[in-house]
Amino acid sequence: MPVSLLWAVDVYGRVYSLSTAGQQWEQCRDAQMEFKRVTAAQQCCWGIACDNNIYLNVHASDLPVRYQEETYENQRWNPVDGFSERLLPSDRWQWSDVTGLQHQPLDSFQLPSSSWEWEGDWYVDENFEGEPTEKGGWSYAIDFPATYTKDKKWNSCVRRRRWLRYRRYKAMDTWAKIPSQQTTLPDPFSDISCGGWEISEEPRGRLSLWAVSLQGKVWFRDGIYHHNPEGSLWEEVFLPGEVIQISCGPGDLVWAVLWEGQLIVREGISRDCPKGSSWAVVESPSPDVGAIHVAVGINVVWAVTKDNKVWFRRGVNSHNPCGSGWIGMVGEMITINVGLNDQVWAINCEDRAVYFRQGVTSSELSGKTWKAITVPRDGDRSHSSASANSLQSAGCYFCGEVRAQSVVSDAESDTEKGSADGANSSNPPTDPPKPRIPKVTSDSFISELVSDREPGKSSRDTGSAPPSGGPLDPQWSNVDLEEAQQAQTVAVQDTADTCSLSSVATYTLAMEDPYGADEHPLWAWVSGGGCSVDSHSQLNWFNFSMNTLVSSVQSMSLSVSPAQTAAWRRQIFEQLSERTKREMDNFRHYEQAVEQSVWVKKGTMQWWRDWKPHKWIDVHFALEQFSGPDGNKDGILFIYYNYYEEKKYLHAFINEVTILVPVLNDSKHTFAIYTPERTKQRWPIRLAAATELEMHDWLALLSVSCCDSRGIHGPPSKQAIWSITCKGDIFISEPSPGLEAMPYPTPCDQMFWRQVGGHLRVVECNSVGIVWGIGYDHTAWVHTGGYGGGFFQGLASSTDNIYTQTDVKSVYIYENQRWNPVTGYTNSYKYCSPELSQTKRVSDWAIDYSVSGGTDREGWQFAADFPASYHGYKTMKDFVRRRRWARKCKLTTTGPWQEIPPIPLSDVTILPCTAQSSVDVIPVWAISNKGDVLCRLGVTALTPAGSSWLHVGTDQPFKSISIGAASQVWAIARDGSAFYRGSVSARSPAGDCWYHIPSPAKQKLKQVSVGRTSVYTVDENGNLWYRQGVTPSYPQGSSWEHISNNVRKVSVGPLDQVWIIADKVQGSHSLSCGTVCHRLGVQPVEPKGQSWDYGIGGGWDHITVRGNSVEPPRLRLPSLTDPSSRSPVPVRNTEVNGVGN
Repeated sequence: MPVSLLWAVDVYGRVYSLSTAGQQWEQCRDAQMEFKRVTAAQQCCWGIACDNNIYLNVHASDLPVRYQEETYENQRWNPVDGFSERLLPSDRWQWSDVTGLQHQPLDSFQLPSSSWEWEGDWYVDENFEGEPTEKGGWSYAIDFPATYTKDKKWNSCVRRRRWLRYRRYKAMDTWAKIPSQQTTLPDPFSDISCGGWEISEEPRGRLSLWAVSLQGKVWFRDGIYHHNPEGSLWEEVFLPGEVIQISCGPGDLVWAVLWEGQLIVREGISRDCPKGSSWAVVESPSPDVGAIHVAVGINVVWAVTKDNKVWFRRGVNSHNPCGSGWIGMVGEMITINVGLNDQVWAINCEDRAVYFRQGVTSSELSGKTWKAITVPRDGDRSHSSASANSLQSAGCYFCGEVRAQSVVSDAESDTEKGSADGANSSNPPTDPPKPRIPKVTSDSFISELVSDREPGKSSRDTGSAPPSGGPLDPQWSNVDLEEAQQAQTVAVQDTADTCSLSSVATYTLAMEDPYGADEHPLWAWVSGGGCSVDSHSQLNWFNFSMNTLVSSVQSMSLSVSPAQTAAWRRQIFEQLSERTKREMDNFRHYEQAVEQSVWVKKGTMQWWRDWKPHKWIDVHFALEQFSGPDGNKDGILFIYYNYYEEKKYLHAFINEVTILVPVLNDSKHTFAIYTPERTKQRWPIRLAAATELEMHDWLALLSVSCCDSRGIHGPPSKQAIWSITCKGDIFISEPSPGLEAMPYPTPCDQMFWRQVGGHLRVVECNSVGIVWGIGYDHTAWVHTGGYGGGFFQGLASSTDNIYTQTDVKSVYIYENQRWNPVTGYTNSYKYCSPELSQTKRVSDWAIDYSVSGGTDREGWQFAADFPASYHGYKTMKDFVRRRRWARKCKLTTTGPWQEIPPIPLSDVTILPCTAQSSVDVIPVWAISNKGDVLCRLGVTALTPAGSSWLHVGTDQPFKSISIGAASQVWAIARDGSAFYRGSVSARSPAGDCWYHIPSPAKQKLKQVSVGRTSVYTVDENGNLWYRQGVTPSYPQGSSWEHISNNVRKVSVGPLDQVWIIADKVQGSHSLSCGTVCHRLGVQPVEPKGQSWDYGIGGGWDHITVRGNSVEPPRLRLPSLTDPSSRSPVPVRNTEVNGVGN
């Protein structure tokens, strides 16, 4: 899981955050103000300060927040001046927006607040719909408004060009005040809540921010999204009564609490109306006691009543936001909050500690029990103000100075230490009085919390005498705190040389904390809206104990000496050497015993029979495995079936099996077995197990048997070829030296593929062994060097370097309708893609508007008939329509992958090194899911994850990127245009500028791959293009040449070898989509190759050969006059359907 933050505010108004991977509360030290409440999302945190202003804290990232301002310059042609700014009275403004209705001169653009800064000056955009324009960036038309073209024609009477300027949000990781709008709000805000990021994915990063004023009014902040984190303006929302508190979930749930104790629910929230349309009233859980607090998530609602009782609302979802009834829960809380994955945090009314609700899952949303979060704060004052990790490291490096005695005496000298830790003191400490509270915030709720504490006193008694040479604790008195702090600092400096390590640590933050050692922080507010926790998360929030910490330091101070360690090592080595001689060396003259045996495993399955009519039939399945006299293992698969009451069988040798792959099926747990002959036919052996566990057992067993027969074990090699199926399964193949040999390469249908645990959408590699992957949820992963994972257990999987991996993928259902004259559009039929195994639903069904071809406001696409080309608007000839519904499912598995937070990616590329390469730092380029181009720094063979991201500026969002062996970087923009990055080198890893490369005529590119000297691209229509004229002196090339069609993906290796994923590949039995194909005949004199050889498929979605840098063997052609020379067997050279020269 990615690292995320839990936010909280204590009774003094100080804001803290707790990381899911951390063990202490970190204070936000950059703000000199006190806060009442905060509300968090994953990318930011909003807060109400005690000055009644709204503040925003945007988390710092390697990816900047940039906003593009644009305006259009318009001109009209006249016979005297030509094109000039003299426009007709009926024309648009000389400087306007894209519609021409709004006047937008260059000097009218202002920064929205002091949190922004300009990146540069205005400049002309010389790109028009993916094509470079003539110098000046003008596009021409007959009149305003009309269809514009980049070419000037004889009837072009008007022209326009776009001016661009970027502004950057600079107030990262600090509290920035939200600027007030022109109309002053009637009164200050008392509560705030953000959410709504799952309502729609467009615009990216959109949030809904709700606020409550002191008069009980509700306000909605409009215009909050990634490029405008502050939002635009406040809009008042009509209410049935006065509201005291509000809560907004990640989706479309918004609940509020009325002054009378009732609750109201916002209805009508949708993609087009994020603030909803009306309110529905829900009665309080207790008829006699009103509610004071409510918290909502995705499918849950929690409430707290005035008697501090906690209630859970059952039956809540997007279709029924009001739920069905209340259930009383154990515990008494003053406030409660729901975060991501419907996890729950609360503040107890007695000790005011933050509690976490354990056991919350998708099947048990109410959880099981409350557990207090007991981690310290970064400024805690106790017998050691250092953290647990700091103390342990100090004990390791200063074991001669930090002794148990010093720890005990230090604990005795601490005036805030309880008597239990000071039992050895000659003067037993008395009960320490409560410290005087220096200041109380102006918020009434926080004031009430603070007032429950005992009144402060003017002085404190010390528990015991300080250590020899140690300073006296400054006495608490009614003086300015800054003067006391200065006196404390002077005392520490005077005695720093004589204090022990623990003593120095005690006095560093002595006056910063108003709490005593036996007191935990008193919390006033908690927000988990940006905290990602699920049932698999390993949290270190509950096991902290100061007594345990002291014991650990004492045990470390009594560590053994180096001489004792060396003696133990010598003794152990001698014992192992003696045992080896006794058990092995004395028996080396015996002949090695080899077991020759046969092992059989049987089971029942269903088989998709080969002959028509094709259907599932019950069969007996058996694996017969045996080992020969030389110790090699092999086996045979048998499928026993009945054919017209006659018993027959089908068999396949294990050493002929090329791949075992799970297959998507609506209702069965299916997998396919391929052999070279079955690959040619496009007709594998398809088997279905009764349960998913049984299928995984058979897959693991068969995979181990296939690897044993071929002698393939352990992690993938650096030269491995990686591929991914449309299901997200990952496969690798170890390339043979003859795979790229000329003129007789190894047919790629004979390649053996084995599965690796994990779930990815994209994978990239190079010959140094660096492998990156991207999941369907855009999370980046790096290969750890292990193997196995998933359903592989035991010897089939490495014991280390295997980690939990999660991914979120959408499943779809299509709603189809046909028009008739009587009833109009009516339902026809539906098609649902099956849900993935090992998944759980994380969202309800919702209309998907991001369908290729566009949709109308209700998500419909129209066509003349089924099936046809769909468009997002209705015409007179359209008689059918469809719309796609989507639901997200979360998959949890294991594999040799570690996450690379925090920026989500859509594409990644790694420098394809050659076998003789001596590059230390490997360039890695990527594109974020928002289209930003990034360069990863610090990537080496020892640190494949790198260290940080370097943002590379672009004028528009990108979608594909690739770096060649000579550091040539090519990229594809979202509008389908190509770009080349100039001057990329080891000294300048990000290059200096982008060069616009014209796309093929009337084609929009979608993917690019660059090898040693070759550049290949794929357009949106499935055409494969080769860039001609690429030379070291002119790396941009000269023109595009068409190679093939029906291509889905292309991968160019470090030796310019070309592999693709092709559609519509014809076999002897069927047609397959998603087939791995290899380009034959690629050589320096003919970089485009000659023909295609097809391999495994269909159902494949991605392949990368950028790690295969093995030089092919040079074959000597046979002499025609030498009869003793034998010609090798010619390779099968097949022209696939639609994938030709």
